[in-house]
Amino acid sequence: MQRFGKLVQFLSWPVISGVLVAIVYLQYQQLDRISQQSLANPFIQRPAPTSPSYADAIRSAAPSVVSINATSVNVESIERTAEDRVNLYLGERASLGSGVIISEQGFILTNLHVVDTLFDAFDTEVTLNDARRTPATVVAWDKTNDLAVLHVNMDDLTPIQIGDENTLQVGDIVFAIGYPRNIGQSVSQGIVSALTHNTEDSVTIIRTDAAINPGNSGGALIDREGKLVGLNSSIFSESGNFEGIGFATPASIAVSAMREMVEQAIEANSGYLGVLTGEALNEQSSQLFFGVDHIRGMLVENVDVGGAAERAGIEPGDVITRVEETPVIDGQNIMMEIRNKKPGDTINVQVYREGRTLNFPVTLGFGEALIIEL
Repeated sequence: MQRFGKLVQFLSWPVISGVLVAIVYLQYQQLDRISQQSLANPFIQRPAPTSPSYADAIRSAAPSVVSINATSVNVESIERTAEDRVNLYLGERASLGSGVIISEQGFILTNLHVVDTLFDAFDTEVTLNDARRTPATVVAWDKTNDLAVLHVNMDDLTPIQIGDENTLQVGDIVFAIGYPRNIGQSVSQGIVSALTHNTEDSVTIIRTDAAINPGNSGGALIDREGKLVGLNSSIFSESGNFEGIGFATPASIAVSAMREMVEQAIEANSGYLGVLTGEALNEQSSQLFFGVDHIRGMLVENVDVGGAAERAGIEPGDVITRVEETPVIDGQNIMMEIRNKKPGDTINVQVYREGRTLNFPVTLGFGEALIIEL
């Protein structure tokens, strides 16, 4: 029996050794196949690291940033013609800048120095990212904060999302969107270089190295989510060109000032229809213009481009016969009806056109700019 046990023990070693060799051989073959696959497809095993893309943030904010073209009137030279008399010679030049759409009602925020001119003789046009163009009215401005509010009568506007600059930290990525040097909308990337705080620890000035060039003033400084955190305002430069030090007014300061200015501008202004009319029609003029003698009202001779009347569908050649419940007798009573309304109010205007009576709901706009000092 002992001899049989020794025989079994003697024969088991070759078996175990064979099994171990087989396992090692199989593992070697598996490792060899993996190695061959790695050599044949090296890029599958080493995926390239992906960089973050901010295209969605830019795409979200870009439609809210507009180009502003203003005509600046300033004194070019002075000539003394007598001891007590001088002649001032005025000149015009183009002023380019950017602005940010803040509300669907057509309010645009920009820097005052973009549109400022002598005697407050504003002449401003806005071009949207989708190439639509329209005259703009400067409705209020704040010289202390270098801010101005424009109003445009347009539909399908895209207001920008407002962010919180107090969450910013030095080193955060930001983007400046604007229209530098009249070459179209452009985006520059940088970081928050420094933050200036007041005694309440709120941000009062944002410093950035995102490129801000002539034409960028009034444009948007956005965060990585595409939200407005600042209004690009100025640069520090000895050469006049961008040297890596730009400044932006925090969004909360700019938007808060804009809302206060808009409230005051609405309160201080009457509604504006945007039509030029002739004298009230009588029997003779009705017969002359329309071949019948019973048409009464004000003949529309012209409508402001982009104005309230044009947007509503009123055309030159129409006759305004009623405003709200007031029949139009002469220019005075139509004027008083509209002056009792405010910008943003909607009124019903009835017109006569080609033998038909049409009714148009008209949302009134702003007329002449009004100085608002804060």
